[in-house]
Amino acid sequence: MAPGAVHVPDWLTLEQQRQLVTACRGWATGPVPIRHTKLPGGGVMSVRTVCVGWHWRPYAYTRTADDVNGARVAAFPDWMVALGRRALADAYADETAGAGYTPDTALINFYDAQAKLGMHQDKDERSSAPVVSLTIGDSCVFRFGNTETRTRPYTDLELASGDLFVFGGPSRYAYHAVPRILPGTGDPATGLRSGRLNITMRVTGLDDTGRPNTPR
Repeated sequence: MAPGAVHVPDWLTLEQQRQLVTACRGWATGPVPIRHTKLPGGGVMSVRTVCVGWHWRPYAYTRTADDVNGARVAAFPDWMVALGRRALADAYADETAGAGYTPDTALINFYDAQAKLGMHQDKDERSSAPVVSLTIGDSCVFRFGNTETRTRPYTDLELASGDLFVFGGPSRYAYHAVPRILPGTGDPATGLRSGRLNITMRVTGLDDTGRPNTPR
């Protein structure tokens, strides 16, 4: 789509999707439960979010969810690190592309039929390592833009269950959005009866105290 931005349809097998749905259901119940994130201006996001590794809220990462219940979020599992490395190798068709990629957080967003996400950049991380995005359940319209403005030029594409989307390099800070969910397009065999589950793996670039340890 753009330098560093790659869409890989049907990347996850049905069994892998089921396993991810099961894992996300577990995280959604705690130690920090899934919630609608409150924005600094007083608004509330229509998607529901739960995090692993680090807790995200605009515009910071912390180990504890001080805006929810004060608990430390679930640890980022090693098997997700391996999944992220394989995602980069496959997306960029280069076995070395995932070498050294060590995501330490994932934002797990659940979209019901009415949820959407406006144009934004993923720039709260202190690292410019690629973002790995996985879709399970209902398809969505995914809007992928440019790094300079929320407006055109942008491209709309459909992300379906099992799809992988990676954006890194020159596209790492591209604006992107989810303007619409396509209800009823998911396969209940994934274990998700309705809605869209989106898992985005990132490298925060922070040490355990929350200080930057990776230059952008």
